Amino acid sequence: MTDSSTKKDELEGTEQPFVQHLVELRDRMVKAMAAIGIAAVLLALFPGPAALYDLLAAPLVAHLPKGSTLIATSVISPFMVPLKVLMMAAFLMALPVVLWQVWAFVAPGLYSHEKKLVMPLVVSSTVLFFIGVAFCYFFVFGQVFSFIQSFAPKSIAATPDIEAYLSFVLTMFLAFGLAFEVPIVVVVLARMGIVSIQKLKDFRGYFVVLAFIIAAIVTPPDVVSQLALAIPMCLLYEVGIWAARIFIKHTQAPVDAADSPQP
Repeated sequence: MTDSSTKKDELEGTEQPFVQHLVELRDRMVKAMAAIGIAAVLLALFPGPAALYDLLAAPLVAHLPKGSTLIATSVISPFMVPLKVLMMAAFLMALPVVLWQVWAFVAPGLYSHEKKLVMPLVVSSTVLFFIGVAFCYFFVFGQVFSFIQSFAPKSIAATPDIEAYLSFVLTMFLAFGLAFEVPIVVVVLARMGIVSIQKLKDFRGYFVVLAFIIAAIVTPPDVVSQLALAIPMCLLYEVGIWAARIFIKHTQAPVDAADSPQP
């Protein structure tokens, strides 16, 4: 096979008119929204918005004083807040489809050897985000709410507002979900040639400081939650460096070997 035919195969199907890109983007967005809509309908049927909110509030309710409950300070809060929880759960349920549509839109602009990254990145991005959210829900929330209630004076009745709680939960879920995407960011930066593996290693000390700064900003002012975010970020940074070596090794362009000098 000639060099020209190899390049043609590498770039085949990557050039499209601008209007066609817009049409494809619209179709991808419609499919992603349809997936979220279907997930919302299924969750509305079972277990239902109210049950979803009860499940979301369980870590906080478990640490409230006996007889205390969450309250709604707005007239429409008992309706709107569970509905928001339903949409959040539907988005998480449809996240694999949404991420796949994003990567499917980007993939035609990649070389054939780079397309090998698509499926591993889609799967790993989804899994890591879910792990981050689950880690926050099952471990961090319990520690945070226990810490907060231990400082509450006995003369104060703890009755958190459901909207304020939902805002807190969304912030924490997003923070931990994105924090667990650190390996993906490291792999992409290294594979695109923006930074080298050696520079990532040299930046290790600065990243530790950065991780603790981020944890101090986005988490409540307690040591447990800050360590729970910062330590996994540091460990995942090391995982990202290790994974970047593997991805770079197995996604090299085929022409690299052909162009190298023969012994």
